[in-house]
Amino acid sequence: MLTKSAAKAFFLGGTALCSIAFVLLSMDTLAQFPERSNQDEMTESVVRGHMIWNKNNCMGCHTLLGEGAYYAPELTQVVKRRSDVWLTEFLKDPERMFPGRRKMVKYDFYDADEVGAEEAKKNIDDTLAFFHWVARIDTNGFPAEPDMAPANALATAPIAANSILNAAPEYVKSVCIGCHSIEGQGGTVGPALDGVADRFDAEYLRKWVADPLSVKPDTTMPNLGLKGEQLDDILNFLGTLKEN
Repeated sequence: MLTKSAAKAFFLGGTALCSIAFVLLSMDTLAQFPERSNQDEMTESVVRGHMIWNKNNCMGCHTLLGEGAYYAPELTQVVKRRSDVWLTEFLKDPERMFPGRRKMVKYDFYDADEVGAEEAKKNIDDTLAFFHWVARIDTNGFPAEPDMAPANALATAPIAANSILNAAPEYVKSVCIGCHSIEGQGGTVGPALDGVADRFDAEYLRKWVADPLSVKPDTTMPNLGLKGEQLDDILNFLGTLKEN
């Protein structure tokens, strides 16, 4: 049993050692923080995107860097799961991207009809700039990759040199394979597009891609407002997707 003086010395010595360790660890954290947080990349656009995030209480549904609610997806690395083009289309009208299923609010400040095309684009660009900045923060591996994640789920994965996707329009590579897969790469929400030109004729594909809901009212595929040259380019590419 320690004497009273020995116990006092043990307590004071332990407190002093813990205090020194705390100060040294805090100094080390502060020294690493600017580089690990990409402080020098915090542009005006990033700051404005953060203001949009806070002002609209996005954390009430989503989590970011481990903080927030769990009703909606975690967004720390969202730009590694989805392309900027896909995210732009989604922010413009979340319900259009997932008809009948997605519950995210359609915010007016992303709506060109409400605030004007230029202001809406700036709001979206600033939000994406904020997400890109967050994704570059060194979080020691957080969030971890899901153990059961499908190998072909990421639409942002590099395309193989010999893949037919290299010939695809940018919209296909950025948006379409967020839900569909081609040669094993892409999403799993919709059916794989390999051999789609053998299963459907050109006229049907045009009607389907231009306005899926007019063909099948209960479909989960959105009407993305594709038309003109952009629609033609997508359909020309889909016409090349044959089994043989």
